[in-house]
Amino acid sequence: METAQVVPAVDMKNITMAFGSFKANDNVCLTVPQKTIHAILGENGAGKSTLMNVLYGLLQPTAGSISIKGKQVAIDSPSRAIEYGIGMVHQHFMLVPPFTVTENIILGMEPVKKLCLVDIKKARSDVQSLSDRYDLKVDPDAKIENISVSMQQRVEILKVLYRGAEILILDEPTASLTPQEIDELGQIMKNLVSEGKTVIIITHKLVEIKTMADNCTIIRAGKTIDTVKVSQVSEQDLASMMVGRAVEFKVAKKTALPGAPVLVVENLLVHNYTGRPSVDGLSLTVNAGEIVGIAGVDGNGQSEFVAALTGLRKASQGKITLRGRDVFNKTPRIIFDTGVSSIPEDRQKHGLVLDLSVAENMVLQKVQEKEYSKHGFLRGKEIVSHAVQLVEKFDVRPAHCELQRAGSLSGGNQQKVIIAREVTNNKDLLVCVNPTRGLDVGAIEYVHRYIVAQRDAGKAVLLVSFELSEIMNLSDRIDVMFRGRIAGSVKGAEADQGSLGLMMAGGRA
Repeated sequence: METAQVVPAVDMKNITMAFGSFKANDNVCLTVPQKTIHAILGENGAGKSTLMNVLYGLLQPTAGSISIKGKQVAIDSPSRAIEYGIGMVHQHFMLVPPFTVTENIILGMEPVKKLCLVDIKKARSDVQSLSDRYDLKVDPDAKIENISVSMQQRVEILKVLYRGAEILILDEPTASLTPQEIDELGQIMKNLVSEGKTVIIITHKLVEIKTMADNCTIIRAGKTIDTVKVSQVSEQDLASMMVGRAVEFKVAKKTALPGAPVLVVENLLVHNYTGRPSVDGLSLTVNAGEIVGIAGVDGNGQSEFVAALTGLRKASQGKITLRGRDVFNKTPRIIFDTGVSSIPEDRQKHGLVLDLSVAENMVLQKVQEKEYSKHGFLRGKEIVSHAVQLVEKFDVRPAHCELQRAGSLSGGNQQKVIIAREVTNNKDLLVCVNPTRGLDVGAIEYVHRYIVAQRDAGKAVLLVSFELSEIMNLSDRIDVMFRGRIAGSVKGAEADQGSLGLMMAGGRA
């Protein structure tokens, strides 16, 4: 007796999405079995998010067809996608910060009682029930502006579940999460599948594909390369299919030859928004020609430390000098001019002006220089010419995007714009905060080489990253941050995950 063939949850055939002469998706096919976790893997700008935006109705394909559970459908809007049981959690969350968790989840679908008033009691109960069912552990009464990034992501997942989603699309769901939060998200996705849901994740992180996904579709330059069972391929196999060449997971670098101190921080005290000290007596030194990595679990004062170092937050006490010059509590402009370039933690809030062009973003800090302005007027040709070189050199996609709005690029390509600008500023100190967040393995390899090149050129590099493998791969010295202080220090070549993890938890190696 023949076994009945299981109808796939999603079947996208020959999808083409053209923007003028550029094809973001070129005859792409995607089949997603029901009740599975299916990964979409590809380089930055390969067309992954475009394909999922087509599935969610944000874009209308130039050609191709979509079937949901065996029925061919026309998805002309997100509301239509929701009707077909499709929900999408975007890489950059779409939440209202002053609203509570409950208010965000029910927005647009509020339960009402007499006199058309919102039944907030029922709404809160429904949210709590959903949270308990899928073990998402959110506080229905908390305000979005006061909760962590991982908790905001859970709220986004609850939003789509509240709307009846059977197929969930998660775009770069782990880009801003710590390792512990990533493990928790993996368990959440498995819980969703056990409840009969289908999950599609867009991600660059090969380790997570191996630990979370059942199947993986690889897209390169807008075309489908292959769909594989994750259990049957290695991380190296996936990386090679994604970029079309062998990828080095560990950057080659010579032994550091540190010079004179560049950055000296002494007894720094920085309070958070509640008035409590987030940085509590921190001291460290970064010398010329070395990379110092800051390891630590998110929330131990790293963000506040970098904000004080770059002029985005006032410190209460302490001392910060750059090659002997005082930069304590100076403005970002003064700190930049003194010799600090930085890749910020939040690329959209502190790294880019999204409504400006890529070219304009490439010269944000240097726009007053005579090379780019004259008598108060911008020199457009020179600005664009400068951007053309950086776009090509750093492989920002799509190519020739100099005049596009920075906000129209994918998250990974926005990150490339910032990196291209900051590593070519030629400053004494480069501060890198999660520099490869949202980048594919090929781009990560490239960025790591540039960071090492900065060190080899005699620059001081301060690397803050929640990717422990990145810290261990790049750092000449690793300082572990715990509760606002440096809890321990170890040479990069002698570091191991066990001892670092112990210090990150407050123990002694």
